[in-house]
Amino acid sequence: MENYVSTNTASGPNSKTKMEPFVKVIAAIATLGGLLFGYDTGVIAGALLFVNVELGLTPFTTGLVTSSLLFGAAIGAMTSGKMADKKGRRTVIIFLALLFVVGEIGSATAPNVEVMIVFRIILGLGVGGAATIVPVYIAEIAPANRRGQLVTMQELMIVTGQFLAYVSNYCFDSVWGGETTWRYMLAIASIPAVILFFGMLCMPDTPRWYAMWGRLADARRVLEKTRSKDDVVWEMLEIEETIESEKNQRGSIKDLATPWIFKVFLLGIGIAMIQQLTGINAIMYYAPTTLTATGMSANSALFATMANGVISVVMTIVGIILLGFIGRRPLVLIGQMGCTCCLFFIAGVCFFLPELTVTGEPNLVRSYLVLVGMLMFLCFQQGALSPVTWLLLSEIFPMRIRGLCMGASVFGLWCTNFTIALVFPTLLNSLGLAGAFLCFALLGILGAIFVIKVIPETKGRSLEQVEQYFKEKYSAK
Repeated sequence: MENYVSTNTASGPNSKTKMEPFVKVIAAIATLGGLLFGYDTGVIAGALLFVNVELGLTPFTTGLVTSSLLFGAAIGAMTSGKMADKKGRRTVIIFLALLFVVGEIGSATAPNVEVMIVFRIILGLGVGGAATIVPVYIAEIAPANRRGQLVTMQELMIVTGQFLAYVSNYCFDSVWGGETTWRYMLAIASIPAVILFFGMLCMPDTPRWYAMWGRLADARRVLEKTRSKDDVVWEMLEIEETIESEKNQRGSIKDLATPWIFKVFLLGIGIAMIQQLTGINAIMYYAPTTLTATGMSANSALFATMANGVISVVMTIVGIILLGFIGRRPLVLIGQMGCTCCLFFIAGVCFFLPELTVTGEPNLVRSYLVLVGMLMFLCFQQGALSPVTWLLLSEIFPMRIRGLCMGASVFGLWCTNFTIALVFPTLLNSLGLAGAFLCFALLGILGAIFVIKVIPETKGRSLEQVEQYFKEKYSAK
């Protein structure tokens, strides 16, 4: 696919434009949704070792408990996008914070599997909604020249949340231990949820949402707080021109009948799905389960899983830095191909090395090589593929149905995630480690072909310029 190339002018975004401190405050508060997203999807990895004992899980109910959050996330992603277009990005994030609190407390106090699943679904509504709306909120409120850095803060907070989950899993097990440890692991996440709720009460909505509903004075006020004086005029003019060109075209699902919009819609769903088809969350959710399957003890597996969290955080920071120098398209290609090679490595280790040593003890060389393969995989996934995925999804959709399209794309992401989380324990049980990871490696090849053929370049463009580019490109075809 052709890259989008144009030259910045005095009336466009300038790479040297100063970013107002208030933008950083907004991003820090909003991305607490990403922290909760990461913690809630990561904590189950360790909690399963204890939930299994207290609630008596089978391989199927293990997958059900894990994937129930993802089922809720798929629904939350689909419904929150349209709601954010109508009620506002900020309002929806405040509501999602309440869902996080209810879901965290309910899951932590669940007396049986059925209640656990119900509250995990409620928690999933918050996770899916946050994954959909927070990147859009930040993308619309950030200056064009800083959008990449600020939107990818969401990914940094996600992996930080996962790392904190792994650390708390290990600490709770080491200090307290016992069958009820998992309840404390789940409950502690209600603290950042409360902070998110009260923090967002003090934040504005985005200038583009205000403008979309005719509140131009509010839009200008937000721009004046988040931009340097020189940038307010040209960006407000650009927003007004886009609004004027789409006058009387209030966004709805009917817009998908427009061929170029429908093509961008499908592109977004594809971008979201390939990120999950690498098997990233099979590794993140089931890392301790996978490592214990290679012969590690439960406590050793929890400790080793913290390395996954550390690598994820470090490589996400590296990815954010790289986005300042490398375009979206080459970075996502590096990530996709690197992940695929690592999956083949893990499958090969599991296939060729025996499970037991000649003395009948677990083959820990095999265990540590699998761990090394996971860490290499995370270097490519978190350092390249994941940050660019969320950034592209926040950039490519037309303004009037950005929330709806983002919701549909993240719905596709969570449906893919749900399917993988549900079937992985069964896949592991039936095909073994080698077969399970080989399946993901083969899917990775298809993902690389998709990246090469259709992923666009959007680096350095305002959201209005990206929209105009797709309109011209896909309308022409």
